[in-house]
Amino acid sequence: MSACDTGRIHSVESFGTVDGPGVRFVMFFQGCPMRCLYCHNPDTWSTGGGTEMTVDELLTAYERNRGFYRQGGITATGGEPLLQLPFLTALFTAARERDIHTCLDTSGIVYRPGRQGEFDALFSVTDLVLLDVKHASPEGHRRLTGQEQSPVLSFAQALDRARVPMVIRHVVVPGLTDTPEELKALGRLIAPFRNLRGLEVLPYHTMGAAKYEALGIPYPLAGVPAMDKDKARAARDVILTELRQARNEMRK
Repeated sequence: MSACDTGRIHSVESFGTVDGPGVRFVMFFQGCPMRCLYCHNPDTWSTGGGTEMTVDELLTAYERNRGFYRQGGITATGGEPLLQLPFLTALFTAARERDIHTCLDTSGIVYRPGRQGEFDALFSVTDLVLLDVKHASPEGHRRLTGQEQSPVLSFAQALDRARVPMVIRHVVVPGLTDTPEELKALGRLIAPFRNLRGLEVLPYHTMGAAKYEALGIPYPLAGVPAMDKDKARAARDVILTELRQARNEMRK
């Protein structure tokens, strides 16, 4: 068994319905370099946590309920799956051989052009990417995540060149990512991508606060109220309106 056949998995969800199309077998990869202020999975941060699992073990678990996944497939999320790029590629390659739809939920933060060959191998067996765009500006992204924005945009551009379908995900947090200026800027930021297939605007929630308490970590957004779902829908409308306007201007 090669090293790329084994990875560290935090947990799995047998019947996920919010991480890609249809009903899906969702694998939460262990390890993440981001420290998003609204992260609700701080238990996935450590690269040494989780459980070692093989490609075969994961796909065997998928096959047990394959009948439920006819319109779905597998989703790799986290944590940050790209931290385990060789393992992720081996997993998606084996899934493609079994005619399983593959979906990657990622921040794109660890993308590096110097590893383009490795990423191209992953792209060739990836059916859909859910790309989490945390903030529209470099400064806002740095404050929100502790990381630079540029790798995320480079990753999105690489997906576009490889023609991998992409859905943008954006969490709206009161006072942080919900201003009209931020939403309009996001619409313009994602407008040029030809591989864009959808936009999911997710309302901030506080369900992760209990995990921070259990881990003995201060919750960064203590006191910030959950985002109302209707306001999240309105935020999506603002982004899409600006996106359409930007595309119209690009056509002139």
